[in-house]
Amino acid sequence: MGQRPVQERTVAKVVPEGLLERSQLLVACHGGIVAKDERRVSAGHLVPTESQRAESRRDIDGRARGRGAPGCDHPLRQRLRPPGETLTKYVLALDQGTTSSRAIVFDRQGCIVASAQKELTQIFPRPGWVEHDPAEIWSSQAGVAAEAVTRAGLSAGDLAAIGITNQRETTIVWERGSGRPVHNAIVWQDRRTAGLCDRLRQAGHEPLFRRKTGLVLDSYFSGTKVRWILDHVEGARERAERGELCFGTVDSWLAWQLTGGALHVTDASNASRTLMYDIHTGDWDAELLDVLGVPRAMLPEVRPSSEVYGHTAAPLLSRPIPIAGIAGDQQAALFGQRCTERGMVKNTYGTGCFLLLHTGEAAVPSRHNLLTTVAWRIGERTEYALEGSVFITGAVVQWLRDGLKLIRSSDEVEALAASVPDNGGVYLVPAFAGLGAPHWDPYARGTIVGLTRGTTAGHLARAALEGIAFQVADVLEAMQADSGIDLSELRVDGGGAVNDLLMQFQADILGVPVVRPRVFETTALGAAYLAGLATGFWESEADIREQWQEERRFEPAMPSGSVARLRAGWQRALGRSRGWEEPEE
Repeated sequence: MGQRPVQERTVAKVVPEGLLERSQLLVACHGGIVAKDERRVSAGHLVPTESQRAESRRDIDGRARGRGAPGCDHPLRQRLRPPGETLTKYVLALDQGTTSSRAIVFDRQGCIVASAQKELTQIFPRPGWVEHDPAEIWSSQAGVAAEAVTRAGLSAGDLAAIGITNQRETTIVWERGSGRPVHNAIVWQDRRTAGLCDRLRQAGHEPLFRRKTGLVLDSYFSGTKVRWILDHVEGARERAERGELCFGTVDSWLAWQLTGGALHVTDASNASRTLMYDIHTGDWDAELLDVLGVPRAMLPEVRPSSEVYGHTAAPLLSRPIPIAGIAGDQQAALFGQRCTERGMVKNTYGTGCFLLLHTGEAAVPSRHNLLTTVAWRIGERTEYALEGSVFITGAVVQWLRDGLKLIRSSDEVEALAASVPDNGGVYLVPAFAGLGAPHWDPYARGTIVGLTRGTTAGHLARAALEGIAFQVADVLEAMQADSGIDLSELRVDGGGAVNDLLMQFQADILGVPVVRPRVFETTALGAAYLAGLATGFWESEADIREQWQEERRFEPAMPSGSVARLRAGWQRALGRSRGWEEPEE
């Protein structure tokens, strides 16, 4: 397969007041690569309308996306300074996710001052393949950063630091000299390298990867995606060996763009998701690289999760801003949830579900198909976590909306599911991209069982939500078996956690409280904390520890017999979905 064409260079001229000098351009990508469609980052997206201002005020008041926080009842008062008062600084978090790019401005209390979001185009070249346009990743992220700062009424001089958090494993390869991507980004959900992983397992390599990386040998991770690009883009391998190409996960790509190509870095949490990084030595591993056929010359420098890596370059902002925190989205959420003590666990309900159990400074090996991963590295101290990744959770609600047209918006799923008292014997296994932890079956496919003439749209909606909770319960059982730690509560975040029906069912199935925080944007908050700690915006972790407070606690209420019956039905449905797709030859 030849090289995919990259979109033509176009620079959108946008000048948000107080953020850029009037003569400067916002989306000045290194090498001039931005989205060709200027509507993606246009002046209309950067200068808020009255409706956008109203939406922003709702966010600030804690009634929309940001919810609220201790001392955050009236953040606008914190932002409007009396004459002569010392300028209060803020931290900007860039949260680049699978389905959207977001930016959030936080103050010293960890309160949301303003936010902006833009959806990201999903590209599906073939069944099981998922790609993003790297130019759109950057242009959308730059656009929402400018919009958030503008909505907050701030200038670049008000920003103490920038923190980056990102969808992990998603793989980008670009030219070192021009910054041009050689291929679309291959997204973490993409399964095109499942056959390569099978061959590596058959060759006996899985124990090596398991021992050094803490990961299973699966196409989920970056290493085989890099190998695929090197094998399928004409001339890529030779250029990589000469040091002419750069590999990076999305954090690396954003850091490169923010600094005009001056930084080619990643942090330990992102590096630990590549199949190329030894989590015990804290470095790229020559033996793993040799097996994968990836030249070390194309890899970024691995740095701690909280330090000043460099500064933004003109013409992005009117002054250089420190880039001071980087963490993969799930590790950032763990930090933002203040799960910084051994035994604390969080789950993020997003496109997928991602559960992390903090294990302290010990890298606990898994006997139950979980991942041992770096939580973060601060200074010389590396902390670890056990992780279980569920590929499809929130995406099943999108499927109900877009595929089956059962709902018009994702918000409607809770009411539809609540229209019936139970699932009516219907189970939905959302294995649209295979099964993740603890099953790791790339050949499983989505399955609905138990349908009768009495089945309604409400039963399907309820089965979809329950399928999310069942998958989470499977992962947490494995975590408890690996760690020997009994779960006392589950802290939750992500878009799916606003669904009260899902959260209550989750508590019922687990038999422990599910706790939702007041500050809901914990992923972005974690990145902000890491950046702020590196720059002295917050003096220490103790300085931010008391900022976490719960918004609601869901206590388990379902009888144990009902729980056992439901989980037995789930296991039967799960068995029907396994091994459905035939492996490619």
